[in-house]
Amino acid sequence: MWTTAFAAANLLALVMWAALILLPRWPALLAAVLYLGIGLLCLAYALGLVGILTGALDPVGGSGGANFSTIEGVRSIFASDAGVTIGWIHYLAFDLFVGLWIARDADAKGFSRVVQAPILLVTFLAGPLGLLVWLAIRERRARAGGRWQ
Repeated sequence: MWTTAFAAANLLALVMWAALILLPRWPALLAAVLYLGIGLLCLAYALGLVGILTGALDPVGGSGGANFSTIEGVRSIFASDAGVTIGWIHYLAFDLFVGLWIARDADAKGFSRVVQAPILLVTFLAGPLGLLVWLAIRERRARAGGRWQ
C-alpha cells in the first residue's frame, strides 16, 4: 500500500513540475497545479498524518511514541513505510507550492522562462536551495519595482 502511495505521489508531483516548467502558464494550468497537484498532495498528507498519529493506518512506536516534540518521537514516525511516505508527501506538496509561487513571481517580474527553468528544477530537487536561489535573484528586480512582494 505505502509503496503504491509513494509512487503515485511521486508521479503526480513529477507531472505537475513538468507542466509548470514546460507548458504555457495559462490560468487553467496554474489552477491545476494548485488544486490538483498541491491540493491532492495536501489531502493525502493530512489523511496519512491523522492515520499515523492515531495508529489507524500504521501504528508507530518507539520508546517515546510518535510525536513532534522529541527527536525520538519524530524518528519513530519515520521508522515505518507509512511515516516515510507521509513525510515525503509533505516535501512534495511544499516544494511544489514554492515552485508555483516562484513561477508566478518570476512571470510577474518579467523573468524569462530560460532563467526560471533551472531555478524551478533546483527547487524540485532541493526545495529550500531553489527558494534561496530565487530569493537572491529576484531581490534586485523586486526592489527596482518598488515592492517587496
